[in-house]
Amino acid sequence: MTNAQLGIVISILVYLMVMLLVGFISSRKTNDVSDFYLGGRKLGPLVTAMSAEASDMSSYLLMGVPGVAYFSGIADAGWTAMGLIVGTYLNWLFTARRLRNYTDRVKAITLPEYFRNRFHDTTNVLLLIGAVFIIIFFVPYTASGFSACGKLFSSLFEVDYHLAMIVSAVIIVGYTTTGGFLAASTTDFIQSIVMTIALLIVLFYGVSNVGGIDAVVANAGNLAGYLNLSAMHNNVTGAADPYGLFNKITMFCWGLGYFGMPHILLRFMAIENPDKLKLSRRVASVWVLLSLGVAVFIGVVGRAMTEGGFLASLLDPENPTSASKAETLIVVLADHISKNGFGYALIAGVILAGILASTMSTADSQLIAASSAVSENIIQDVFKVNLDEAGAMLTARTTLVVVAVLGVVIAWNPNSSVFNIVSFAWAGFGAVFGPVTLLSLYWKRTTKAGAIAGMLAGGVMVFFWKYMIRPMGGVFDLYELGPAFLVAIIVIAAVSLATKEPEAEIIKEFDEVAAM
Repeated sequence: MTNAQLGIVISILVYLMVMLLVGFISSRKTNDVSDFYLGGRKLGPLVTAMSAEASDMSSYLLMGVPGVAYFSGIADAGWTAMGLIVGTYLNWLFTARRLRNYTDRVKAITLPEYFRNRFHDTTNVLLLIGAVFIIIFFVPYTASGFSACGKLFSSLFEVDYHLAMIVSAVIIVGYTTTGGFLAASTTDFIQSIVMTIALLIVLFYGVSNVGGIDAVVANAGNLAGYLNLSAMHNNVTGAADPYGLFNKITMFCWGLGYFGMPHILLRFMAIENPDKLKLSRRVASVWVLLSLGVAVFIGVVGRAMTEGGFLASLLDPENPTSASKAETLIVVLADHISKNGFGYALIAGVILAGILASTMSTADSQLIAASSAVSENIIQDVFKVNLDEAGAMLTARTTLVVVAVLGVVIAWNPNSSVFNIVSFAWAGFGAVFGPVTLLSLYWKRTTKAGAIAGMLAGGVMVFFWKYMIRPMGGVFDLYELGPAFLVAIIVIAAVSLATKEPEAEIIKEFDEVAAM
């Protein structure tokens, strides 16, 4: 092992040991199932804000966004970032406080349980539909996180992909099963800091190597359409391809997904003091704005380094239309840094720990959400398996391990597409849960039948649009989240108006929460 690799390994091992330590400490504060799945509603405003955003971003922040910007310029990455920034702010503004108060009022600790209790669904149909969709989309989503960890270690140290993936999964499962939601949230808070440090180190290193901001802009500006929000640089022809309205809508629609992300909505439900959500919203919004802005600019800096002769091209000559190789930009820059000496290798390890943190922070939250769907909602609520507190905790932890094992099985193929899985799961959650969450919080006329129809319509439409409509191309080449989200809202409204209005007790609860 070289000195550079040793320095990287030391940094990553220290980081992983801290994560396991947090899990052990959190386990001492996890006394029952409510603590395991929702932290006993004890989260502070900073942990709420940063853990929500860290669990959201995943490796897309440190690898996907810079890679897309490096590959084709600021349009694709920029419009996606703007959609995510706007979606983040609006979700905190309209969803956070009311969902926290409503779930406390109806005594719900999971999102499907909230829907059941909100609409007084004694049949558990809403709860079952919600839990099933969480499993459908979260198990492969978790698999994508395990796969990303495996690929990172495999490429860095030339170890077997499967061994690297399994070790990563064991570590994530280790601290999550011991400390549950509180461990996931606390580690996510730490991981958001590591991610921020990694982004800033790479940014300053890249800019200094090129020769300053002016040199970055000059080098990138030589590429046609590269710095234009209405054009994309074509790496095959060297020309600027138009980036029209439908392209912008497609990428901006990513922001709609926030309203239906169970692992983010759980953070809103878990804050100790709802009055602190305004501070959380500001912290979260500023962090997302800065981190995504830096991530896009890192892509520009990396391409400027290539154009200026400071960095070898990360374009794939065998597949010039693919951005997959460009997504290794930060890994390549970390490798550059590590070769400057042992101290720099430690810094490079921090950067790579940031990539690992972005992946782990999402995977642990997904494990908690998927585990709660199976253990709390399906086993106990739907099948009426009565468990005491000890049995419930054992079931919760066992279910989490089983979900993780399924994730490892799905991620076994090292050639699986991480981004495609994440993109599809994001659309699924946004369309299934987003519309019903918003309307259940703000429209008292929403009925149980409307909620059921809307969730099913949103889920089905995601599949139908992606595999039947979008391949037609042209104006139909639109990210499936937008059409599915719209269809779900229309179906919820139409079915709710066509069915009997909610009973008086449901209206009373709605008015009480609205007055808080």
